[in-house]
Amino acid sequence: MLTGREAVARTGIDAVALKPAECDVSRAVDLPIDRVTIDYEGREHLPDDETLDRLADETDLYVTTPVRADGFDPLGDDSLVDRIPDAARRVLVAGHGAYLSEEESSRAVAPRLGAAKRNASGAWVGTEGIERVALAAGGTQFELLSRSTDRDVRGLRAAGFEGEVAVYAPTVLTDDEDAVLDAVGAYVARRRPVARALPDGGEADAPSTDASATGRTREVLSAAARDFALVGSPETVRERVDALREVGVDHIVGYPARGLAEFV
Repeated sequence: MLTGREAVARTGIDAVALKPAECDVSRAVDLPIDRVTIDYEGREHLPDDETLDRLADETDLYVTTPVRADGFDPLGDDSLVDRIPDAARRVLVAGHGAYLSEEESSRAVAPRLGAAKRNASGAWVGTEGIERVALAAGGTQFELLSRSTDRDVRGLRAAGFEGEVAVYAPTVLTDDEDAVLDAVGAYVARRRPVARALPDGGEADAPSTDASATGRTREVLSAAARDFALVGSPETVRERVDALREVGVDHIVGYPARGLAEFV
């Protein structure tokens, strides 16, 4: 049986995304992949200086920084930027509403993204919800995997975009359908095309999105897991990764949806 390190190495994924509220991100040094991105889940979960410094010394570190959030706002409070090691690179994002206050969420993205990009020219730019603004900002375009990724990247390349493209995908290295749905069912159910396709039982009777899902709901979620996540044996995931590279994706960033232990 393959170890986690051996399995993830076979997938061809070249970066790993970690959520500091879910795991000890210092364990990133044990991964078989050098490029590591740290997601933002609120300033209370930002790793301490010692951890960030160690990761920057031992990995190719990227830190997600929402341009609307206090501490990372280039047009306001940017006091947290100094905590990012010089050797690390930033991933500039608008910021998920779950981790922003009402005031932060109301701030304009475009001028802040432009200002942040001028101050961090090598940063990746997260495109979720701000695709046109992200493209205008330039740099590596950091997208979520979707059923339209292949078509979208081909279109970018055909239009002459020569910058890098990185794709983020929850990753589950198993064919066990129950395990897949437990890991990514809720995630894929939130994607708009999937939400529209799911049977509507009403708020009081919303269908389950985990392994207990049945019938039409299970069919939709199982198909969506293959569109919006990297799922299956390491060999199956490798085939999908290779296909993404063929259309012009430069970096595939896998998030260990069943926990960091699956990757180490």
